[in-house]
Amino acid sequence: MSADSPRSGAFKEITSAANPVVKEIRALTQRKHRAETGLFLAEGLKLVADALEANWPVRTVVLNADFESQPMAAQVAATARARGALIVKANQSVMARLTRRENPQAVIGVFRQHFAGLDAVAANPGPVWVGLEDVRDPGNLGTIVRTVDAVAGAGIVLIGDTTDPFGLEAVRASMGSIFHVPIVRVSRSAFLDWRPDFPGQVIGTHLAGAVDYRTVTTDQPILLLMGTEQRGLTAELTDVCDRLVKIPMAGKADSLNLAVSTGVMLYELGRRRLSL
Repeated sequence: MSADSPRSGAFKEITSAANPVVKEIRALTQRKHRAETGLFLAEGLKLVADALEANWPVRTVVLNADFESQPMAAQVAATARARGALIVKANQSVMARLTRRENPQAVIGVFRQHFAGLDAVAANPGPVWVGLEDVRDPGNLGTIVRTVDAVAGAGIVLIGDTTDPFGLEAVRASMGSIFHVPIVRVSRSAFLDWRPDFPGQVIGTHLAGAVDYRTVTTDQPILLLMGTEQRGLTAELTDVCDRLVKIPMAGKADSLNLAVSTGVMLYELGRRRLSL
């Protein structure tokens, strides 16, 4: 499935999992194919409706055989078809094949990926961007996208070797926020070259941080850097932080889940800056 292949709002009914359209959509579960095509999958009526409401370019929408009796699903189909998408009506076995689930979602959408550039940070530097270095867990990433959306954060910068934000699990965990939060993806070296241009404070969380996260006060834009659970921020990113902070722990645990710790930081910053 080419990202540039023409669509004309066509309608197609598919009853066989061997159909080429099914094979092309199934291939999007693989990161390599998503990278080659620039496309990705969104599963579920809410996610597909959210994407359409946010005006994401839609290529294909697959719906279960009785979608016409479901008002919201029928509206999704009509909207997508009016925008030139291929509308596929599929039976239960085809839907299960596409989603690899015994109880498949009733709607699946194929959309075009979108990454912002670092110039998006300069265009909208505040109140807070989140930089994630080498995040590997797609569930964590999707949850962080959702949290950034909840606190009205400016966006996310993925740094280094990160999981794919447009993988199925990440998109699902974002609960639709993937369609509202700008995401930048850069190499570590490109980020370090760009770092002096950030018009605010870069704050990193680190076990060696000397400052309690609850004491952070600044009126400047913030870029919050978060490292992996296994090793935290690398030395290269630690060195470019204006301030290192820590989240105190009273129990026996020596670390928090990445999505949880990012949420703690964002809500503390939001409490001070956004009256959350």
